[in-house]
Amino acid sequence: MSAVSNFIASDTISSRSTAFIKKYVGLSAFSSSPSSFSVPKTKRRNSREIVSVMTPQQSPRSPSATGPVKTAMTMTEKILARASEKPQLSPGENVWVNVDILMTHDVCGPGSFGIFKKEFGQNAKVWDREKIVIIPDHYIFTNDERANRNVDILRDFSTEQNIKYFYDIKDLGNFKANPDYKGVCHVALAQEGHCRPGEVLLGTDSHTCTAGAFGEFATGIGNTDAGFVLGTGKILLKVPPTLRFVMDGEMPDYLLAKDLILQIIGEISVSGATYKSMEFVGSTVESLTMEERMTLCNMVVEAGGKNGIVPVDSTTHKYLEDKTNVPYEPVYSDEQARFLSEYRFDISKLEPVVAKPHSPDNRALARECKDVKIDRVYIGSCTGGKTEDFLAAAKVFHASGKKVKVPTFLVPATQKVWLDVYGLPVPGCGGKTCSQIFEEAGCDTPASPSCAACLGGPRDTYARMNEPQVCVSTTNRNFPGRMGHREGQIYLASPYTAAASALTGFVTDPREFLQ
Repeated sequence: MSAVSNFIASDTISSRSTAFIKKYVGLSAFSSSPSSFSVPKTKRRNSREIVSVMTPQQSPRSPSATGPVKTAMTMTEKILARASEKPQLSPGENVWVNVDILMTHDVCGPGSFGIFKKEFGQNAKVWDREKIVIIPDHYIFTNDERANRNVDILRDFSTEQNIKYFYDIKDLGNFKANPDYKGVCHVALAQEGHCRPGEVLLGTDSHTCTAGAFGEFATGIGNTDAGFVLGTGKILLKVPPTLRFVMDGEMPDYLLAKDLILQIIGEISVSGATYKSMEFVGSTVESLTMEERMTLCNMVVEAGGKNGIVPVDSTTHKYLEDKTNVPYEPVYSDEQARFLSEYRFDISKLEPVVAKPHSPDNRALARECKDVKIDRVYIGSCTGGKTEDFLAAAKVFHASGKKVKVPTFLVPATQKVWLDVYGLPVPGCGGKTCSQIFEEAGCDTPASPSCAACLGGPRDTYARMNEPQVCVSTTNRNFPGRMGHREGQIYLASPYTAAASALTGFVTDPREFLQ
């Protein structure tokens, strides 16, 4: 095993409290053993010892691999090899891949359907009506006629093609009157059992990479590619090289996965993973819930990543127990798998961070921004609108016993999350639900599930920034105009930091209320 170069780089944020090793490797260290099953026993994965100034030494980590190993491959390479019916693949190869699931929504669905009909014929049938998932979620609760028409087009196409998984909404006045309606596609895909280890999931949305949390290859594609997949069930893909992120150490109780991914993007920049797979391993990752792993993978595209991926373990299997009965076969990176580079983080040393306007890699410590006055807080989206995100925010509000000082908008990602907000007791809060705590804190009433203001939308979209305001948001992008007004300023943050900031009216480190 040879290493091309080795160097230690310290954290660039002012606290200089973290350190990582970036190691360019010819061969990385995983050990593997054959395994093939539908619901396998968990294999613990430990990595070869690499010593850093501030990172503790690691014990061996040994994940299993499915099938006989001819040439060592990463998780992503194995999934694409299996989907392309090839014994082995290397980064840079172009291969035709068989698709397991194609998802589209109201923004890109109409365009994709148009291309499909143009290229395959007006009367053409999709390749598999049970492998296409159509989820209206972006511009739903609006009076905009073009936005409403997009949903009509989804409905017409689904009826024509007899699509099995179309999550329709007809009554925009009361989302609860639509039992099939789900909400944000990336959260709904997981909740409805469409995310399965070892599969290939494509979607006409850049944050489709969220599903990589389930140990599958998931990435966003354009309308043209989607139109082709609708007709053939195949796509031509270039195999990406893999960056490996090893996160160890006990997760402090004031950090969430949003802090971890913002830290990583701040390290490597918004172009640091361009057309690369980002594989997340380590004891910290193993301790994360599935929703937190989804947050981690959700924002790899903000670093330019092709896909994010987390090894399957008992947490994955437990989540999937009541979600799907479709057999699945996990894969794990081999002992000698090649990684383009490796980054190590001692998570116990990290502090809450934010991404300042106007880029997700414009990282700063939350406490460094304590003088930034804000106008509003937004908690929602595929990144920060899951059940656990609202439980985290409620925990901060309850601990403070205070009322918010700025308008605080709450948008549950899906109907299920909305029900959890109103029915699930918040641990350690005397049996109170999130909705009760939010009401006591003076937050806005939780809105109908959708993407809402995460990407602006029509002017009447709930919580859209129609003024040049400053917002702390649990969403994923803070480019000019992203949430509406092009002069608005967005600070990306975890639900903890967002809730703490709502209570003070300034960007606030959540440790002020959690310690």
